[in-house]
Formats: sequence, C-alpha cells, structure tokens
Amino acid sequence: MKTGGQLIVDALEANGTDRIYCVPGESYLAVLDALHDSPIRTIVCRQEGGAAMMADCHGRLTGRPGICFVTRGPGATNASAGIHIAMQDSIPLILFIGQVASHAKGREAFQEVDYVRFFGDIAKWVVEIDDAARIPEFVTRAFAVATSGRPGPVVISLPEDMLTSLAEAPDARHYTPVETRPGEVELDALEVLLNKAKRPFVILGGTRWDVEAVARMRTMAEAWSLPVGCSFRRQMLFDHLHPNYAGDVGIGINLKVATAIKQADLVLLIGGRMGEMPSSDYTLLKSPYPDQTLVHIHADAGELGRVYRPALAINASPAAFVEAFARRKPAATPVWAAEAAKLHAAYLDWSTPPESGPGAVQMGPIMNYLETMLPDDAILTNGAGNYATWVHRYHRFRRFGTQAAPTSGSMGYGTPAAVAAKQLFPDRDVIAFAGDGCFLMNGQEFATAVQYGLPIIVIVVNNGIYGTIRMHQEREYPGRVVATDLKNPDFAALARAYGGHGETVEKTADFAAAFERARASGKPSIVEIRLDPEAITPTRTMTQIRDKA
Repeated sequence: MKTGGQLIVDALEANGTDRIYCVPGESYLAVLDALHDSPIRTIVCRQEGGAAMMADCHGRLTGRPGICFVTRGPGATNASAGIHIAMQDSIPLILFIGQVASHAKGREAFQEVDYVRFFGDIAKWVVEIDDAARIPEFVTRAFAVATSGRPGPVVISLPEDMLTSLAEAPDARHYTPVETRPGEVELDALEVLLNKAKRPFVILGGTRWDVEAVARMRTMAEAWSLPVGCSFRRQMLFDHLHPNYAGDVGIGINLKVATAIKQADLVLLIGGRMGEMPSSDYTLLKSPYPDQTLVHIHADAGELGRVYRPALAINASPAAFVEAFARRKPAATPVWAAEAAKLHAAYLDWSTPPESGPGAVQMGPIMNYLETMLPDDAILTNGAGNYATWVHRYHRFRRFGTQAAPTSGSMGYGTPAAVAAKQLFPDRDVIAFAGDGCFLMNGQEFATAVQYGLPIIVIVVNNGIYGTIRMHQEREYPGRVVATDLKNPDFAALARAYGGHGETVEKTADFAAAFERARASGKPSIVEIRLDPEAITPTRTMTQIRDKA
C-alpha cells in the first residue's frame, strides 16, 4: 500500500524522469514528501510560467517529456503560458496540478478550476485522476501521449485527497515509444517525383529529430543536391555553413529564399506544419492547394492534409523518414545541382550583419564578435521581440540541440529556458537573449540560476520600449504613440542584487570586455546593451518606418 503521492513519484522514476521543475504548493505536499527520498532532482522555480517554460525547454532539447508541478488555481493558470508554447511548438511536456479535495469539487472551492475545460484547447490531453490505484496507468499513458505522433503537453489534475490516500497498485512500467515509418510505396513515389523535378526545395521543421536524423538529412541533401531551408525557430536542424543551406523560412524571410519556394515545382516539407509565420501568412504555400507539388512528411496523420492538400503524404517521424530515404541516391546528377550553391551564397550575404546604425551601440559588430567567440555547441535561447531578429538572421547555427525559442512567439521564454538548458548541459555555454520587456516577464528565474549556481549569460537588449509593438504602431498609426514606452531598472545592478554578475554596455567597443568578464565570473550574468530605439530592425530605423507609413 502506497500513497498516491508516492505512486506518482514511482511512476515518474519508472519512466526515466531525472528532474522536475516546480513551484511548491500545499495541494500536492504528498508528492513533495515522496520526492524527498527520490533520486529525481527537484528544481524550485519562482513563478509557474517560468517553471513550465523550463519543462518545455527540457522537452525541446532532449525529446523526453519535461515534467512540471504546480499548485491549483493561480498556479495552474500561470503555467498555462508554457503549456500554450509546448502545444504550438509540438514539445513533449507533462504538467501535474494539485487540485482541490474531492468533497469540495463543484463548489467553487478555494482556488478551484475545471482543468479539463481550462486546458482543453491548449493541451494534447487533459485528465483528472480520482483513483490512486490508476496512477501508474495514467502517468505512463501521459508519457506515451506526450511523445507520440505530434508531441505536445499533457495536463494531469491531482485531487489532494487522492494523493494522500493509500492504494495498492501494480508497479509502473516505462512507456512504449511509438514510431511511424514510411512505406516503400511512399518512398518509391517520392523518388519518382524527385527525378521529375527541376526546382525542388526542402523545408525542415517540427520536432522528433535527433543528432543522427540531422546527420542523415545532411547526407540526403548532399546526395540529391537539394537546397534546404529551416522553418521558423527550427534553425538548428541544418548546418548554416553547409553549401546546401538556403536560409531560414521564418519572419522577415530573405526574398531570394521566398522566391525559390514560390517558384519551386516540388516542395518537401519534413516534420513541420508550415503555420502562419513560416508560410508568410500562407503565401509561400497557398492553402489548401499549393501551386507547388507538395510532399508532406509528418509523424501525426492528423496534420497531413489539415492545412495543405499534399500530392504525397507520408506518415512518418522525421527521424524515421530520413533514415529510410537517405539510402536512396539519384541515378544521375540532378539538373538543379547548381541552385543550392546560389542560394547558399545568397544566405551568406543575407546573414552578414551591418556594421553601422543609429546610436552609440551597434548590434552588427556585437553579433560578429559572438560568432567568433561562441563554440559551435553553445545553446542560444530567446523569447519574442524585434531583438530576436539579430539572433535568427545573423547567428549561424551549426549543430542540433543548440536552439530553444518558441515558435508561438511568446515573450519571457529566454531566461527560464536558459536555466533548464544549463541544468541539462552544464559544460556548454548557454546564452539567453531578451529584450527589456521580454526579460521582465520571467526575469525572476534569474534567481533560480543563482540558487543552483548556473552561470548562464543573459544579454538584455534594452531600448526602453516594447519594440515590436512600437514598430507596428508607428507603421499603422504614425506619431500616435501609446502604451509602448517602458521605464526600466538598472539590469546590471539587478543581476548583482540577485547575487549574479552585471555589466552595462553603452558603446559598441565595450561589449567584448563586458562579455568576457561575465563569462569569467562563473556566476549567472546579465549583460545589458542600451540600444537606441531608432535601431528597431537591422535594416530600418524607426524614423524610416514612420516616414514610409
């Protein structure tokens, strides 16, 4: 006989959980008590949104479900931001929520929420366990649901009395991973389409990739001379300095890449959904009937034909697909062989940052410096905002497992993600980029980095405004500024107040020394860059946007 809390922890151990991210609550004290004697490491966070984003980053970088525990009511609703990210980004995550006791349900008891209704549209599966004896069944099923097909978040509600009650239950067993593989008929059909094509283009996206799959994709691209683009914030799926890399298919796409996709006669969409952002509002591939012959490869049959009607649909994970197709070679040198090199040259030009701009701090030279200093396995995280353009356009990703950024465009992600990444990979450089508005949405998780001695470096690009919103505001309503100005703290002093290291950069030439001091400090660090708000994008000033409007 074991308590429900102990059964939860036993089931997590059986399914390979090595750490959880949480904000404690009295609603699940029985689980916390069971964790006391468990080898599972408990990471205590400062806000439930940050905890859920850490769990998301864990799932994003490992492919295994990130585990998050929060308390009922406001704890659960705070965590919903991370659940939305995991759903839109197809990330395996399991959120456990303490719930009111069974006798109080339906009375709008203290902090009561109906989680099935609340999370119903932003989670892959939501369930409330009301029988402790079924805990091994439900937890193991949660791991299977979170990782199979299109991965996503699972939410499990835990009534307080169920966690404290005693039950006899079978020992939990590890979930069975589910793989979807392509058939020979589909592979033959794809080979025929490739041999007929004159202007193919490959777009990589989604999840369920790994190091081996990325390597096989490179081999496939080389064998078939294919130009390859990476979907929005999935740039770590292909080496940016490889001669077949054409560029990212995201916000502010290189027009040469956009043209190549529109003019392609065959598009291979591998792993991704090609949503609103990477499709440039469904213009690169028209919905529901693309102008191009579309081959869509996805692990979830429900995504095939959901937005675009493909000429060939292959229900397979990216890893299984490239493993199967990488063995096939063209009969002769493809007629399009020179196109990949042309697009790669265009990418190198596109991804070379400008040296000048308004104000005393130039982001172009700073990005160039980081490119020379950061090792290929450095992990970069970020949230949302115009500052992220400098990362997505000018950082040349070389390896798988080096990027954690929400395709959902959620602010506040970079700092908690960096904390999780450094927990997972303590020997690698972890750099979080954040705007001033973005950082202060979950900047309290810098305290978590200090508590656990995780020397992340957060680069805060401070321009005193909600930059993306101001840019759109000036374009749509020029000169009518409202609700986008910010009064910020001294971020370097804030870092020191938390027990970390802080630097302030007000001139371009000061950045290198400030960054190296932060790196050498051995502490979690904030390097604040005070950027002129005129430098709203790498290529346009705020005045130019206003005048054009």
